[in-house]
Amino acid sequence: MKRRITLLLLSAVFSLGVSKSKAQDVRGTTQSEHPFSMTVTLNSDQFFGFYPFFQGSYGLTEKTAFTFYGILWSGGTGSAWGNWTEFGMGVSLKPSQSLTVTPQIGVLSGSLLSGLGGAEFGDGIVPNLTIGANTDKFLGELYGGYYYGLKHGNPTTLNYLHYWTNGGYKFNNFFAVGAHLEHLRFMGGNNKAEAGNAKDYYISAGPFVQFSNPNGTSYARFHVGPNLANESKREVASDSFWKLTLGHTF
Repeated sequence: MKRRITLLLLSAVFSLGVSKSKAQDVRGTTQSEHPFSMTVTLNSDQFFGFYPFFQGSYGLTEKTAFTFYGILWSGGTGSAWGNWTEFGMGVSLKPSQSLTVTPQIGVLSGSLLSGLGGAEFGDGIVPNLTIGANTDKFLGELYGGYYYGLKHGNPTTLNYLHYWTNGGYKFNNFFAVGAHLEHLRFMGGNNKAEAGNAKDYYISAGPFVQFSNPNGTSYARFHVGPNLANESKREVASDSFWKLTLGHTF
């Protein structure tokens, strides 16, 4: 009797182990078919101040993924623009192992683009595109976004162009150096005196250094350079511009 009970218990334990293993295999297969990642960065520069950013990706196929992102501009200057917040979605395309192309469209909530009146959901929209490159020895990124103001009862709207490009050399999986160019430009707006008279808020060009966790999960980057915008027209008074980013991928 004892032997029979022992055999039954061993059989039950073995069955549970097999079932658990199968369940893990199923979960593992599901995760590999639809990989998910989330990157969060903490950023600070002279115009926007402090602003957290997040980017999420959910794999659809081997070369495509659904993406979503958010920028909490309200952490810095955006607090005066109705708790300015940006949230968007898009798709990431991977034409090669080292290249990604990510078109997205974001919705702004706050007051800046709609004329600095009351804070509104749908303050404006921002179609944007990010192209990233990452190899064993090279890293680079190109970003461009057009911030288009929507009407919410105010006579004015404001539009901006924001873009940057950078590229760097990896000495190893810990240290990289490169160059960064970034430009924020006012593009006019509806019933605005400056409409048709675009002006620069800042043009920043200079080197950056980056330190990364060798396992690829986190990094810190610092960029500094002269402010190349026309001194009589620019909106950032300083002759230099710097930007600090701390990022982590989950």
